[in-house]
Amino acid sequence: MAERAGRAEQAEGAREAAGTERAGRPEEPPPWLDAHEDEVWSGFFETQVLFWRRLAQQLQQETGLSEPDLAILQALLAAPGGRLRAYRLSGVTQFEKSRLHHHLTRMAGRGLVTREPCPDAGRGAVVALTEQGRAAVAAALPRRAAHIRHWLTDPLTDDQRSALIGISATLTAQLKGDGPTR
Repeated sequence: MAERAGRAEQAEGAREAAGTERAGRPEEPPPWLDAHEDEVWSGFFETQVLFWRRLAQQLQQETGLSEPDLAILQALLAAPGGRLRAYRLSGVTQFEKSRLHHHLTRMAGRGLVTREPCPDAGRGAVVALTEQGRAAVAAALPRRAAHIRHWLTDPLTDDQRSALIGISATLTAQLKGDGPTR
């Protein structure tokens, strides 16, 4: 909290100094965040970093699975026959092709998934959920749900949860609508 207040004071001082330089010119948005924007950003950033770190640590300790492992296993569990093309999994994890390849190789080495040739594409691969992978995801999902309740949904009121749903939908639409970063 003190760190956040210090950043806000520094930003305010810089804004005041720059404000005298802009006198007589049309108002442009400053290139930095104002105190309120900085508070929004800092709160969002700190919360999501702490949440994901805590969730990842707990899942790894309790289940031996990482969050990307779980995302892949969950996608396969929901897929027809427990099989998906590798490129579809890259959309789930947001991994680039080479990172996904290495991650799937590690998961295959642990017996969670297998790779099979794709019947529709000569160079393509289908990733399939193994029985061991199915058992791992079935054991991990209740633990993950308990942690999400404990750290995200339970501390909030019904109104706060509804607000968070709306905020998330707005931000997701904005991020998806912007296209690739420049």
